[in-house]
Amino acid sequence: MNRKEFRDLASPEAAREAIDSLSLEGGIDRVTLEEARGRVLVARLEAELDVPGFDRASLDGYALRARETFGADEADPARLEVVGAVHAGEEPTIDLEDGQAVEISTGAVMPSGADAMVPVERTDRVEARSTDNAVSETADDGDEVLIRTSVAPGDNVMFAGADVAAGERALGPGTTITTRDIGLLSALGVDEVPVRAKPRVGIVSTGDELVRPGEDLDSGRGEIYDVNSYTIAAGVEDAGGEAVLYPHAGDDQAEMERVLREAASECDLVLSSGSTSASAVDVIYRIIEEQGELLLHGVSVKPGKPMLVGRLESSAYVGLPGYPVSAMMVFRTFVAPAIRNAAGLAEPTAATVSGRMARSERYGEGRLRLMPVGLAQNDDDETLVYPVDKGSGATTSLAEADGVVTVAPETDYLEEGESVTVDLFSSDVRPPTLLGVGEDDPAMNRLLDGLENPRYLSVGSRPAVRRLREGVPDVAVIAGPLERDLEADELGRWSREWGLVVRAGNPQELEGLADLVDRDLRFVNRTADSGLRSSLEAEIDDLAADRGTDRQALVAAIDGFDLGLRAHESPARKVIAGDADAGLGLRSTADRLDLGFVSLGDQPVRVFANPDRTAKQSVQELAAALEEPPTEH
Repeated sequence: MNRKEFRDLASPEAAREAIDSLSLEGGIDRVTLEEARGRVLVARLEAELDVPGFDRASLDGYALRARETFGADEADPARLEVVGAVHAGEEPTIDLEDGQAVEISTGAVMPSGADAMVPVERTDRVEARSTDNAVSETADDGDEVLIRTSVAPGDNVMFAGADVAAGERALGPGTTITTRDIGLLSALGVDEVPVRAKPRVGIVSTGDELVRPGEDLDSGRGEIYDVNSYTIAAGVEDAGGEAVLYPHAGDDQAEMERVLREAASECDLVLSSGSTSASAVDVIYRIIEEQGELLLHGVSVKPGKPMLVGRLESSAYVGLPGYPVSAMMVFRTFVAPAIRNAAGLAEPTAATVSGRMARSERYGEGRLRLMPVGLAQNDDDETLVYPVDKGSGATTSLAEADGVVTVAPETDYLEEGESVTVDLFSSDVRPPTLLGVGEDDPAMNRLLDGLENPRYLSVGSRPAVRRLREGVPDVAVIAGPLERDLEADELGRWSREWGLVVRAGNPQELEGLADLVDRDLRFVNRTADSGLRSSLEAEIDDLAADRGTDRQALVAAIDGFDLGLRAHESPARKVIAGDADAGLGLRSTADRLDLGFVSLGDQPVRVFANPDRTAKQSVQELAAALEEPPTEH
């Protein structure tokens, strides 16, 4: 038998290029949530319902009408009649009237007529007044409550869609699903997701000296246990592949060929260990040359010189050295990254990371704080750390975080630029390539789909301006009028038609903003942070000027103006449910949900870049995508 000699050893770069030229991808799977952790999404998932799906109390206490508490304090409490109780999991049957309150539990549905709640700590339960106006206070029984604080509409209430809003971009393509994401998907009622199929990797150990663990070992014959099969299989699974162990193959060429071809017919990649060197008995390279294509034999690396790369039938093939240390070094350096890439997974990072606070953060409660944080990077690839917190009841607080910073009880203030250590949620966490904040907009969602691993926080236009001035995000998306100029670079813009979303066919025959002022109609607004709200307020100012009246008088005449919802589809969902006659929204939302629409004009949506991040690759990619402005639909 002729001996194969190593002559021109390939460089490590050439070895990587050879492996990268092989196709390892296994297609698309649909998996249940039980199987979804660690898998990679292939399509955007949008929320199909609001989370929560109802307005709910954030604390134990009393649901009421906020206006009943105006002026109330410890010295002069408001007195309300208690007309019942609502507990979590119950459907309220009470229609609250003036002068009334309902005892309510945390998480319970807010009763009709209530627009706020007061925590039980700021109240006293008392008996009803007697005919002589005497008051008998008691701790338990009684049918009146004293409210010792004032609240505004919406206080201590988590409104439908406040956590995740229907139509909102929940998870994007390329997302590696974590335990936090599974919680988000569960909250949305999703039970199955489309993911990249795991590359199926066949593992074949060769050599007459090998014995599988658990079998009898004859040391006198030089037998050793097969370490590589199970070690490499664990590495394959850790890299995101599906490991398939095949029977041990000896040094007989015919048997070795049979096992290898069986694995090649069933797998995307075949990994063998052993029989790759230049000795006369190591013949596996001849099988690849005769039955497939040998791309590379021998790499200039220590350990791991006798490495093979090629194709066998329709499968990719890599031959690893027989020595376990060499085999694992070659696997970790060359093969694992290729498997991760085929599975759509990012390169793993350390379990902890050091970074600088992107902005200051106050904390003075005197308790140990586990602060969820996100990671970003500046032009110098320096890690920036920013707090992520949308409230204790919000699933997305964790879905948008990368790890936790532990803040000691005695720490009152974290300064901008202060060094912190982040305990990552998992070792595969990496900062997003692009951190964006701003307006919740369908066109922006589509732009994000074209970027690798972006993160976008729908905080609204006004907070986006503030955060951009603080220097935290890479880009900010701002809709509507700007109160003053930004010291930032505009990457691009588009326009969207905004107005009133109404029921299909516009049965109330709304014609414009004046109808909300002049008629008895129920309206659902957006939050004050929204760019749509800014445009609406500008229109109200114009209407007030036209009528020669006070702006506040017009606002007071609109039923529901002060109670705003967070995301662009939430008001439309209220219209569908019959809870409102009109909602502030977009034509694209009305068209998507088969609703009517009363236009109030076109609104500009502008994307601004942090002036210190314009050279960042992801920012440049977004700028290139904005050269052709996105359409509204």
